[in-house]
Amino acid sequence: MHRLSRRSVSAIIRDAANRHQPLSSAFTLIHRPSGESDTTKRWCSVLATGSNGIGVIKPFNLKSGLVVGRRYESTAAASDASTPPAEKFEYQAEVSRLMDLIVNSLYSNKDVFLRELISNASDALDKLRFLSVTDPQLLKDTYDLDIRIQTDKDNGIITLTDTGIGMTHNEIVDCLGTIAQSGTAKFLKALKDSKDAGTDSNLIGQFGVGFYSAFLVCERVEVSTKSPKSDKQYVWEGEANSSSYTIREETDPAKLIPRGTRLTLHLKRDDKGFAHPEKIQKLVTNYSQFVSFPIYTWQEKGYTKEVDVDEDPAEAIKDEQDGKTEQKKKKTKTVVERYWDWELANDTQPIWLRNSKEVTTEDYNEFYKKTFNEYLEPLASSHFSTEGEVEFKSILYVPSIAATGKDDIVNPKTKNIRLYVKRVFISDDFDGELFPRYLSFVKGVVDSNDLPLNVSREILQESRIVRIMRKRLVRKAFDMILGITMSENRDDYARFWENFGKHMKLGCIEDRENHKRIAPLLRFFSSQSEEDVISLDEYVENMKTEQKDIYYIASDSVTSARNTPFLEKLVEKDIEVLFLVDPIDEVAIQNLKSYKEKNFVDISKEDLDLGDKNEEKEKEMKQEFGQTCDWIKKRLGDKVASVQVSNRLSTSPCVLASGKFGWSANMERLMKAQTVGDPSSLEFMRSRRVFEVNPEHPIIRTLNVACKSSPNDEEALRVIDLLYDTALISSGFTPESPAQLGGKIYEMMNMALVGKWGSDGFQQQQQQQQQQVNPTETIEAEVVVDPVEAGAQKS
Repeated sequence: MHRLSRRSVSAIIRDAANRHQPLSSAFTLIHRPSGESDTTKRWCSVLATGSNGIGVIKPFNLKSGLVVGRRYESTAAASDASTPPAEKFEYQAEVSRLMDLIVNSLYSNKDVFLRELISNASDALDKLRFLSVTDPQLLKDTYDLDIRIQTDKDNGIITLTDTGIGMTHNEIVDCLGTIAQSGTAKFLKALKDSKDAGTDSNLIGQFGVGFYSAFLVCERVEVSTKSPKSDKQYVWEGEANSSSYTIREETDPAKLIPRGTRLTLHLKRDDKGFAHPEKIQKLVTNYSQFVSFPIYTWQEKGYTKEVDVDEDPAEAIKDEQDGKTEQKKKKTKTVVERYWDWELANDTQPIWLRNSKEVTTEDYNEFYKKTFNEYLEPLASSHFSTEGEVEFKSILYVPSIAATGKDDIVNPKTKNIRLYVKRVFISDDFDGELFPRYLSFVKGVVDSNDLPLNVSREILQESRIVRIMRKRLVRKAFDMILGITMSENRDDYARFWENFGKHMKLGCIEDRENHKRIAPLLRFFSSQSEEDVISLDEYVENMKTEQKDIYYIASDSVTSARNTPFLEKLVEKDIEVLFLVDPIDEVAIQNLKSYKEKNFVDISKEDLDLGDKNEEKEKEMKQEFGQTCDWIKKRLGDKVASVQVSNRLSTSPCVLASGKFGWSANMERLMKAQTVGDPSSLEFMRSRRVFEVNPEHPIIRTLNVACKSSPNDEEALRVIDLLYDTALISSGFTPESPAQLGGKIYEMMNMALVGKWGSDGFQQQQQQQQQQVNPTETIEAEVVVDPVEAGAQKS
């Protein structure tokens, strides 16, 4: 700390006095230590922060009797003291506008109104069941715990009644009169704070706005409720687009209920279709069929019976006139007697909540057929539950056949995964979030309490929980499919691959993380198995000892792949080659790259290494045919990148190999066929082409002689052009000018035919044939002619 002289201190005080007003409370009186006279006082001045930002505190003594020192506050302190206090306000809302947002913005599907109201009724029943454990008197009025829905389609009214806990007057105001006040959430909080915090509860409510979804289809809602805690029954009534509601006491004896809540929904004119019993039955079955309490709907039923038919008086008179007075058997007819009665709507049990050891295969198959409207049994099923950071229960199925049209591979929204929260159906539009596109054929149910849903329960928000669930569901799906491969019946996986093989190949492209799980499931035809597909494991087992790579050829069919010239040398060496005949196969294999540390190699690409290189022989061939290769390259120009001596051909004279990078012939063909293909990208991605010649073939040997003797011969040059065009076709490429190629072929055919069937050639051929048929007559004719010629010469 710096020391200041008394003169410096006085200067600082004067400077501060010019900028601040003195504070009376700043006087500091310091008593003298014991032993000093009480009449003698000591004063100390505390200095504020100076203009240079350095605070100095230093006591000093003045000898002139009683001295007063002044303390001044800093500028910042003075500023804080002068700041006026902030005013606090609460948010205000226009209630009618807020209700409009809740009703019309949170929900996109009107059907969910019944789901929300049934969930509220289920919560009321659950609360009563829980509280009745400690207070059985709550059930004295009625022991039935159920939900009943009755409709009046003529007047457009739906009545939903439950025998739950009901509400008192204050609870009505608190729950129905306060927007976003969830009675269920409040009840759960009370449970959590009590000793029963560990009790398992199936309560559904969370946000406190589900009740208002009724105004999606209603213009007026009446809620008549009776709580066992109160002797009175109250009626809450509210209208759509209104900012107020009314509460009154129920005085009509005909409308009194022993306990619970009765909702009377007066539907809008455009939504009176919801009042049809069949519509209500469908909504309950779809959304609330697994609610733990029975749900009854008021349905029209009928039964058949026989009734007597009155005899026609005219026939009776006629019988009397004819004297037919004997006893006749009375006529009857079958009629349908109609009546109304309660029908249980949720008789299907949520088997995913049961122990998997207690569920039989027949139970799983029956649940699958009923839930997904299928008539065939699934190929496989998987029932599991996960605990820990994320808890959910699920049953997954692999269908026997693909969906009609087989469009699941391009449509991620297949509605195959039904998402439930505490047995209440939420949506079947979450396929993309819970399963990748290539597994969209998997069907099943997922029930979880931890899902991060939005208020309308229609949007599954992206979170770590969803990612964990997705990862575990995908893993279980692969385990289920792997179980099919190990089935004793090999036809099961053959049927699976026929229907969903393309999905697995799509997984190679879209899901790199699961390549190790997908690869063992892949199946392909091969050069040694053209009738039945084989797995990559079977291929690896059949590999030669010296073979290092997995070879494949992509083509449009097994037949064309079998006849491709690229395969000739590998067939001689008995090396198996995979046939990729589906359009997606080549892309899938390229993304897979390797399997069990063995790389995939396309035999149609340049620099194919079969592990049998003979450098001395290659050197000799290059010396012998090097000049010919250069001659062919000069003729073809930019059509090929280079001309090389091939080591993969045995019977074909030449082949056109693709470059290491870029598209193969098969891929180039597929890209040209794309509807929205880009011609510029086609030119960019088209790989370099290498023209490989077979030095053992007679055509190439003849061209080698022609190159050395007459390199400018037109016939030889035309043969080179025709060889290139032929190699384009045999290698899988498309000729640039099919008409020009056809002209060359016609010309060659004409040359061959003229040489054999032309005028001169035809006469020579006839003579040759005649000599072969009757050589004696030919000799005699020559003998007869010779004397004439001789005589003529003599004369």
